[in-house]
Formats: sequence, C-alpha cells, structure tokens
Amino acid sequence: MVTQVEVDKNDPGFTRPAKPIGAFFSESQRDELQQAHPTWHFVEDSGRGYRRVVASPEPKRIVEAEAIKALTQQGFVVIGAGGGGIPVIRSEQGDYQSVDAVIDKDLSTALLAREIRADILVITTGVEKVCIHFGKPNQQALDTVNIADMTRYMQEGHFPPGSMLPKIVASLAFLQHGGKRVIITTPEALPAALRGETGTHIVHS
Repeated sequence: MVTQVEVDKNDPGFTRPAKPIGAFFSESQRDELQQAHPTWHFVEDSGRGYRRVVASPEPKRIVEAEAIKALTQQGFVVIGAGGGGIPVIRSEQGDYQSVDAVIDKDLSTALLAREIRADILVITTGVEKVCIHFGKPNQQALDTVNIADMTRYMQEGHFPPGSMLPKIVASLAFLQHGGKRVIITTPEALPAALRGETGTHIVHS
C-alpha cells in the first residue's frame, strides 16, 4: 500500500538537511542546479562528487494506518511504509502536501507497528544477532535483552548511527508504547528467530 507519513513542518531536520539522495554531480553541475533551485542543499560525498541532501524528519503519524489494520484483520498481508513512506505535512486547510525529505524506515516501521497495535516488531538486517563491542575481540552477541539493558548499551555508544542505532531507537520506542517484543535478525534466520532459536529479542523484563 502506498503509504503517506505525516511529519511536523517545524521539525528541526528541515533546518539542517543531511540525508543524501539521488545521483552524484560534478561541481559545475551542482552550481547549475543550485542556481535553478536556490533552496536545495548539496554536500561533497567521499570524493565521488556532490549529492543533494534533504531533511530526515521524525515520523508522527501513518496516514493509512487504519486501512492497513483493517486489511490485516481480514487476513491480507500488507506491505506498507515502503522506504520509510511518503513524507507529508498537514496544511492549514487540513490537506496533505508532500515535502522533500526521507524518513528513516526503521522509525516508520515502529510507528506503523504501534498504530496498528502489533504485538511483535520484526526488523531484519545484515546480522543474525545484535552485538556489543562489534568488531572487537570482546564482541558479544545479544540473545534476550530487556529495555533497561538495551538502553544502557545504546547510551554507551555500542550502535553506529548509520546502521544499528536507528533500529535500536525504533525498537525501544515500539516497546515503550505498548509493544510486547522486538526481534532483530537476518531474513534467512527469521523462521528460527520466530521459534525463539536465534536472533536478538528485546523484551520488557
């Protein structure tokens, strides 16, 4: 289902866009685009050229959540909030307007799970289990972890901002708003993780 995700037009992300999107441009191409679109922002990306950057605001509401919930209750498997969803803001007239932004897909997923009142949130990623001290000699895979311990690991800086951190933030938000369990694992290990045989399981206590 094509999914709109409402964001706050005053979200601080709009004042400091940082999410790279689209193609790479040369310096002269960037200058031409900048002249044609004065409100656009660009960054140099790892020596490969310039890319446009947009805001990554916090998702506030899944517009189609009730429709998705109704379909799931009728036995349909619904794919929603793909790519984080289509970011929209509410106008003074009450209409939705699209905005140039990219919403973190993990945060949108957790919000959708909360709004349809799911019991379990599953996040698939590139590792079978979440690890602390990742890539170090004392690396430790996490099996079942409660909210307090996972929050502490997050605050200690175990999860990189560009990879695992958004998944942990989304997981904790889901649990703090009524969810019962989060499972993080690879797509291949998901059947076993659902049986409780592998994966990282984040629970209340």
